[in-house]
Parts: sequence; C-alpha cells; structure tokens
Amino acid sequence: MKGKKKNPMEDFKTALNVQKGIEQPNSINPEVINKFKKRKRNQYTVDDYVDGILSKNRTILGQAITLIESSLQEHNQLAFQIIEKCLPYARKSIRIGITGVPGAGKSTFIEALGKYTTGLGRKLAVLAVDPSSERTKGSILGDKTRMEELSSDPNAFIRPSPSAGSLGGVAKKTRESIILCEAAGFDTIFIETVGVGQSETAVHSMVDYFLLLMLAGAGDELQGIKRGIMEMADGIAITKADGENIIKTDLAKIEYQNALHLFPPTDSGWNPKVFTCSSLKGVGIETIWGSILEYITFVKDNNYFENRRMQQAKYWMYESINESLRENFYNQPFIKEKLVEYEEKVLHRKTNSFLAARILLDEYFKKKCNS
Repeated sequence: MKGKKKNPMEDFKTALNVQKGIEQPNSINPEVINKFKKRKRNQYTVDDYVDGILSKNRTILGQAITLIESSLQEHNQLAFQIIEKCLPYARKSIRIGITGVPGAGKSTFIEALGKYTTGLGRKLAVLAVDPSSERTKGSILGDKTRMEELSSDPNAFIRPSPSAGSLGGVAKKTRESIILCEAAGFDTIFIETVGVGQSETAVHSMVDYFLLLMLAGAGDELQGIKRGIMEMADGIAITKADGENIIKTDLAKIEYQNALHLFPPTDSGWNPKVFTCSSLKGVGIETIWGSILEYITFVKDNNYFENRRMQQAKYWMYESINESLRENFYNQPFIKEKLVEYEEKVLHRKTNSFLAARILLDEYFKKKCNS
C-alpha cells in the first residue's frame, strides 16, 4: 500500500503556530476587584444624614436628595425624618425661580449669574429640573455639563433632577430639596424650571423672586407674552443682547415694559422691571442681581416677604396631603388588582372612565374605613 504523501508544510507547523508564551497577570489587582464587589453603599441613619448636611458634606447632601426623590416606600419615612430635622435650619436663603422660553439660554444665564453671586462670597445651590421623556421616562440630566465653570466652583452646588411627569416646571421633591440645601448653608437657591408652559405656578409657590427669560427677534414679541406667566414675574430679562441683536433686544424691552403697564398692580407693591443682558459677555448681569436684592429689601420692609413664605407653607401643606393620598391609593394591593380589571373594562367600552374612577375611589375609602 502506497504511503500517504507528506505535506511539505508540516515541517513549518511549529513555526506557523503562535506560542502560548508566559501567562500575563490581570491588569487590575484581584484584591481590589474583590474589595469593590464586597463594598456596599453606606447605610446612613437619619442622624448621619442630618449631621452630614449640617456639616456641609456635599456627598451626603446629594445622597439625601436622592433619598427624598426615591419612589420606594421604605425610603419615604426616612426622608420625612431627615426633612423634619433639617427644617429648623432652613428658611435662611434667597430663593430665585428662573424660567424662560425654549432657547432663551437658561443654563448659560444661570452660570453667568451664579458665577457673579459666588464671586460676591455667596453660597449657591442650583436645582435644575430636566424634562423627562413621556415614552421612556428617562432624562438626560446634562445641566452640569452645560454649566461647566459653575459646576467646578467650590461655592456652588448643582443638582439636576428629572421632572418625572410632575407639572409646574419643577420636580416632585424640589421643595424638600430646597430645605436640605438651606440646612447645608447655601444662602442663595436658583431653581431652573423645564421652560415656559401653562403650569409654572408650582415654582412660583416656592420662590421669593421669579425671573422670566425671553428672546428678542424670534417673531412678534407680544405673541410670546402669556398673561399668567407675565403676572407672576418679578423681573423679565431679554437674553442674548450682544452683537447685531442689541437693537432687537432694546426694542423688545420697550414692548415688554409697555405690556406690563396693562397688568393690575402686584400684591407685593413691586413694579416688575425689564432688563437686557448678555450671558456670554456678562453684560447686564450685575444690574439684574442688584434688582433682585432691591426687591428682597422692598418686600421685607413691607412684610410681604414673610407673609408670602407663610402662604407658601400653607399651599405646600395641601400639596403634601394630595401627594400622600395619591401614593397611598396607588400602593394598595387591592387597588393595583382592580386597576388592571377596570382598565380592561374602559378599553373595551364596558364602562366609562368617570364611573370606573368613582368605583375605585369608593372601594378605596370603604376599605380604609373598615380597616
């Protein structure tokens, strides 16, 4: 039997193969990897959180805000105790709400005004609200990126939060976040809303000064004036007043000033002012801050400042009741089951929305009364 023909490449087999070589060590020390695997997030007590906040520990402040924003029931009681213990140390800041039309440059303006205030030695907390997607429920939370200089300022603290479907231009727990920031020693609080809408009343009910940012040259300025939002504003700033846009902003300023004269007098007795400014050039920023301080002095002298704070506390008492009732209703196991049942009935037109809601509420209150 004729032998198998030898492959001439067999002599080069070992040369063509890649040798295993020396076994390389892990690029990361395995002890470090195991350490991080075993590490758990610090479990703070209520006193730990409060002590950390009062000692101006920003890491603990951020974790406390995350806790109060949590929708988990086990976090609610802990968050309530933290807020309760921080309340005596709050109420010592100027609270400024900042809203504006899309593209007005809210983040750029806040950075410019924020840098100016911290330059005066003030401690600034910025509570920025980012709109949440109705489809994915997610938020970008990119305000720290847009405020690059301010985010690295040792006298500033920036906290972006998702709106999470809440109306009023603010997040659900913005009011509570203000209390924690004040307890942490911040004497100036900026609250940036998601933008001008029909329901900016929530942010107005938690601030001392409400600033509206507007654009010039974006069409008929009077089309941008919504009576509700204009009546709430204590000041209007027309942004991007630089370059060729200066003439347009000056004309817009006159139009807004004329429009404000048509409104009835404010409850505070303050006459809202209109400004032009350039956040990039820093023009007009000092004037706006000076007007804010002038307003605070004015309303403190006529006792409107304190009276308004009391009215806001009353408003948030009712809001807290409404929120607690809502959460309690949807967290009931029997309601969760019934909701699925009545959703199907509504979708298949076996009942209507109003009747289904009435039946669910009746069952909820009946169950509560019997328990």
